[in-house]
Amino acid sequence: MTAKKLKLGLPKGSLQDATIKVFERAGFRIYVSGRSYFPSIDDVEIEPVLLRAQEMARYVEEGALDCGITGADWVSENNSKVNVLSNLVYAKQSSVKVRWVLAVPEKSKIKTAKDLGGKKIATEVVNITKKYLRDHKVKAEVEFSWGATEAKVADGLVDAVVELTETGSSLRAHKLRIVDTVAESITQFIANKKATKDAWKKKKMDQLSMLLEGAIAANNMVGLKMNVHEKNYEKVLSVLSSLENPTVSPLAKPDWVAIETVIDEGTVRNIIPQLKSAGATGIIEYPLNKLIY
Repeated sequence: MTAKKLKLGLPKGSLQDATIKVFERAGFRIYVSGRSYFPSIDDVEIEPVLLRAQEMARYVEEGALDCGITGADWVSENNSKVNVLSNLVYAKQSSVKVRWVLAVPEKSKIKTAKDLGGKKIATEVVNITKKYLRDHKVKAEVEFSWGATEAKVADGLVDAVVELTETGSSLRAHKLRIVDTVAESITQFIANKKATKDAWKKKKMDQLSMLLEGAIAANNMVGLKMNVHEKNYEKVLSVLSSLENPTVSPLAKPDWVAIETVIDEGTVRNIIPQLKSAGATGIIEYPLNKLIY
């Protein structure tokens, strides 16, 4: 009997390394060999394929893939009819969504969207840009750009660009000025509508989604364990900032309890000295791989 397979699309390019790291924290090992588009994974029920994020939604919608990871912007750009299983924020520093921004040369007279009338705009996201113009009731020419978009406006080939940015540093390096945010995007785990009606595939995708979300939730979080005498119990609890009520367990030693909790990694260096001052002993900090709510 042939084993069932879930065809999974993984994004090739800027999202590739971050995606593989999230899968590793979720408990999966993915091996990419050279220029191969068919990586291996230590799960015989998953068949991974590397594809450009720009193409992912189309292949998932058509059914060539059961599911895949891509940006919400490419789902929107391709008007793809897919199911969104999860929004995946890979790291806290990425909690600010990536943006597609309208940018012009620093000395351009274009100040707002209204100034784009009759102008030429280059971008990879033609449909998203056209929608932005319709929303602002502006008529302008939008042309598809295969790359080096920022250079086109800097060289005067077009009047403006709509480009993807996180910090805007690349745009500033090209002496470009951001006029407006055209759209925001976040990484998504998407699925083919027919695949979600298959009981086995739906269960497999739900499990994968849960593990990925758990791995992401655990990112930048750590666990803390400590022993506390009952006389210091309330004082120690007042220091802790846990996700929920901490776990408290009695110890063999009379009048002592063990407290375990999960906190933000960025705050732990400040909290540990406070816990020590409050009477906690045997404090242990440990990393987390997954945090399932």
